[in-house]
Amino acid sequence: MRNLLLPLMSLLSGVGLLVVGTGLLFSVIGAQAGSANFPVLVTGLIMSAYFGGFIFGTYWCPAVIRRVGHIRAFAAMASIASTVPLLHALWLNPWFWGGLRFVTGVCLVGLYIVVESWLNVLAQSHQRGKVFAAYMAISGVAMALGNWLILVGDRLGFVPFVMVSIMFSFALLPITLTPVAEPEPTAAPKLALMALFATSPIGVLGAVASGLLTGAFYSLGHVFGQRVGFSELGIATFMAATILGGAAFQWPVGHLSDRNDRRWVLFWVCAAGAAVAMAGFYFALKSEAALIVLGVVYGGLTFTVYGLCVAHVNDLIDRSRVLQVTSGLLLLHGVGATVGPTLAGGLMDWLGPGSLLLYFTGVLVSLAVLIVYFIRAIPKNRGEPGQKDGFVAMGSSSPALLQLDPRGESADTVREPSA
Repeated sequence: MRNLLLPLMSLLSGVGLLVVGTGLLFSVIGAQAGSANFPVLVTGLIMSAYFGGFIFGTYWCPAVIRRVGHIRAFAAMASIASTVPLLHALWLNPWFWGGLRFVTGVCLVGLYIVVESWLNVLAQSHQRGKVFAAYMAISGVAMALGNWLILVGDRLGFVPFVMVSIMFSFALLPITLTPVAEPEPTAAPKLALMALFATSPIGVLGAVASGLLTGAFYSLGHVFGQRVGFSELGIATFMAATILGGAAFQWPVGHLSDRNDRRWVLFWVCAAGAAVAMAGFYFALKSEAALIVLGVVYGGLTFTVYGLCVAHVNDLIDRSRVLQVTSGLLLLHGVGATVGPTLAGGLMDWLGPGSLLLYFTGVLVSLAVLIVYFIRAIPKNRGEPGQKDGFVAMGSSSPALLQLDPRGESADTVREPSA
């Protein structure tokens, strides 16, 4: 174990720096696009390009890795990823920025695939759950720190882009200096939409909805705070507090779902999240502090939606299908995250910046209504407490990390499809 501890810490610290840089880049692009008076719809399109690149990279990067190997692919993508942030400062143009965001998404998913593949090599079977949990915790805290880093230096100048480049470059040091055997090439996941929907319509719709929510939040949260007149400290704190709330609520909500029908837990999470978003819409122009507090609760509820959907689907399938099914849900989440910023940006241009919270409310209410419909249409639930695997906190990383999910370690009996 001691021989593995240092390499594991090195890889996890490298991932943390990558995520810090990613969070900072989201914030700085939102801030500078807002200051340049880009329409919010245009800003949403720019941000959507990142998630589009992430989805494209999920398919393209494994082929590159198989062709040239993990190390060469990692070096190439790392070089591009640390250079692209600097290019944003050279030309303030939405089309140019959209292209750069697409390239960033491709490169980052490639880096995550390589690093997470190495984690899979290092983590022994009895350690996989702990490594998975550590990865998710580090990612959540790092994303929150990235949003706070925008307060350092001139947020509208060259400095934030330099800091992102530095974070990406420093992330390579612990990763490249770690002696890790090259893993087996990662296969691109298969997206069998009809099979997934037949297994669990609630899981599929929930995965898309979670992408619609988180993609819009990460992409336009800073623009929202800027347009409603919050201070830079208030915006950074709102973003970070919401992300940290999402990390803190994962386990209590997950524990509740382990003991009850996950579908109804998901319904009440959506209903409560919609109520909090509506309260936030009321307070958006009135109290910065109140919105930050509501952000903690909102993040705590809505950031659990994806994990609940994955857990519900995994309650219904044979364990031999865990990686395939969860990879499909991850890509559906990515599709939602790609579309979300554009939809939310268009609504904000039409109804004003506070309507981002109305967008959140609409997505959550729609999902809650669909959950009730499918529960009534297919009332039989195979995911009873005695049949369930435990809830596992999930994030929107790459398919390679899913191999660390402890739910996929052993075979189990096949369960019948349900809602």
